[in-house]
Amino acid sequence: MNSIGNNIIDDNNPNPDLIEPLQHQTQHHPHPQHNPLQTQSQPQPQPRRPRGFAATAAANAMGPTNTATGKGKKEREKEKERTKLRERHRRAITSRMLAGLRQYGNFPLPARADMNDVLAALAREAGWTVEADGNTFRQSPPIQQQQQQQQMAAFPVRSVGSPLSGNSLKGCPMKTAVECQPSVLRIDESLSPASLDSVVIPERDTRTDKYTSASPINSVECLEADQLIQDVRSGDHDNDFTGSQYVPVYVMLATGFINNFGQLVDPEVLRQELSHMKSLNVDGIIVNCWWGIVEGWNPQKYAWSGYRELFNIIREFNVKLQVVMAFHEYGVNDSGDVLISLPRWIMEIGKGNQDIFFTDHEGRRNTECLSWGVDKERVLNGRTGIEVYFDFMRSFRTEFDDLFLAGFISAVEIGLGPSGELRYPSFPDRMGWRYPGIGEFQCYDKYLQQNLRKAARLRGHSFWARGPDNAGQYNSRPHETGFFCERGDYDSYYGRFFLQWYAQSLIDHADNVLSLASLALEDIKIIVKVPGVYWWYKTASHAAELTAGYYNPTNQDGYSPIFEVLKKYSVTMKFVCSGPNLEDHEALADPEGLSWQVINSAWDRGLSVAGENALSCYDREGCMRIVETAKPRIDPDRRHFSFFAYQQPSSLLQGTICFSDLDYFIKCMHGDVSSDLLP
Repeated sequence: MNSIGNNIIDDNNPNPDLIEPLQHQTQHHPHPQHNPLQTQSQPQPQPRRPRGFAATAAANAMGPTNTATGKGKKEREKEKERTKLRERHRRAITSRMLAGLRQYGNFPLPARADMNDVLAALAREAGWTVEADGNTFRQSPPIQQQQQQQQMAAFPVRSVGSPLSGNSLKGCPMKTAVECQPSVLRIDESLSPASLDSVVIPERDTRTDKYTSASPINSVECLEADQLIQDVRSGDHDNDFTGSQYVPVYVMLATGFINNFGQLVDPEVLRQELSHMKSLNVDGIIVNCWWGIVEGWNPQKYAWSGYRELFNIIREFNVKLQVVMAFHEYGVNDSGDVLISLPRWIMEIGKGNQDIFFTDHEGRRNTECLSWGVDKERVLNGRTGIEVYFDFMRSFRTEFDDLFLAGFISAVEIGLGPSGELRYPSFPDRMGWRYPGIGEFQCYDKYLQQNLRKAARLRGHSFWARGPDNAGQYNSRPHETGFFCERGDYDSYYGRFFLQWYAQSLIDHADNVLSLASLALEDIKIIVKVPGVYWWYKTASHAAELTAGYYNPTNQDGYSPIFEVLKKYSVTMKFVCSGPNLEDHEALADPEGLSWQVINSAWDRGLSVAGENALSCYDREGCMRIVETAKPRIDPDRRHFSFFAYQQPSSLLQGTICFSDLDYFIKCMHGDVSSDLLP
């Protein structure tokens, strides 16, 4: 042992003065395992196992023989996918919460709000001051303190211990005072008189609460007569639009004054109709120029004479004119025949090549409009789809050049799909669709299928070149399908690829047509109509919007990419407003939520926004909701519609529409009347 100790000392400690103490220690530790010198001479611990990129490099250096590494990689990929799904689900819940705060709480949250924005809005609502750097404090300037003291003086505190003494409740039924009034301000009895100075009197939403009061007991029996009259008067002005922004109103002229041969019909009846419109003080008239009539018989043979007569008569009444380039068919009579079809020469081409029309999963063709697949295919007598549209618009611009120069034609709307709307024909009545069916994808003609195969090859997954086979039928509900159900295939890798391609085809169609429209129409204002597909909006997938071409589930913004294209051509976005309250709980519909998203998204991108009513909302209730949408009171920038297009279900002379209701609606849009003048 001494030799061992000496060797250790010679190797590690050359100081000879330490030899004796060390030898003495070795004599008291006869067992080698307890020798501290041996403990010191043991090797150091092994280095830590490499992680991250170092571990990956080490694994690659070991070669592909380690099968456990491959299995671990697959597990990590699966876990990544599960993490992404959990994150999307979390964002979907957050999106619904933010939408509820915006819609029902009137919180002015930005489009991409985070929790800081929510906390700041809640703090401000509670009376706190939130600065840009996040400093939050309660501040009561002297003027504000005086105002609050004056407000509280109207309802004096009768007891120091309790702001509400028993005498203040005499003759006031407790059930009425506390339960039946939604705007009760509850004050804790532990509050001191000094703390009452900092109580902020909340302002209720005047659209939902008839009465607004700073009283702790907001009961009709407890209010003084003057206070009650003041509150009632404040409630009467909820729909007061006197002095509000002026929104021009254009009325759509009923179809039928131009027959299928391009001739004007019943000019005297037309003058009577226009006289009624003029008496309502409308700002202009909207006329559909039907492709199936003007170029109905032969390609590039345009018959504008009937429209020339029509425009001259409208000009006599000193109103503006908007014209719609209607590249779709219109109406079905009792026998099932289309009233105004696509041009006959187009229909003849379609008999030999049905793939020029949209096709559903069952192979059924829809002749409402041409498929986007032929936009750049020379299958229309040597012309492509966008060339046909361009020639039609250029002919119109040349024919009516004098009316453009005179400023009579104020704008031109470009039809980009069925009913003139920018969407796929995913919910056609002729195919048996009924509200609130989700519709079907319309991408099964051979030209769109070629585009899909090309996109799948570029992505590196050729087997994705197919439409979903579990997306249901026209009248299915989202939960009945494997594609649109909660956490369904719409949010898988394949589902996201397909939906992005499907929506991008719609965006490319709009881009292609608008690029040529801006050339053909030169400096004329262009309008594009965007549909309001509001049913199933409260579900995660937004199935009806997906089949219509808008990739707008809860974790995506499907309207921003389209509005970027519209902004490129300075286009006015015209949104189809739903009108009456159609919040169908069975269909999980949310027309107000959709309107808020679409309109504010367009405004945020600097687009001019207009509106149009659906044919189902021409009653007074629907019209008043549209006025609220056209001039939102809570918008801090006082933004409003640039104009409104009023669709009438029939001629004014037929008496279907209440004349006084339409007159009142136009006056509200012009800011000329208040709700206390209701007939």
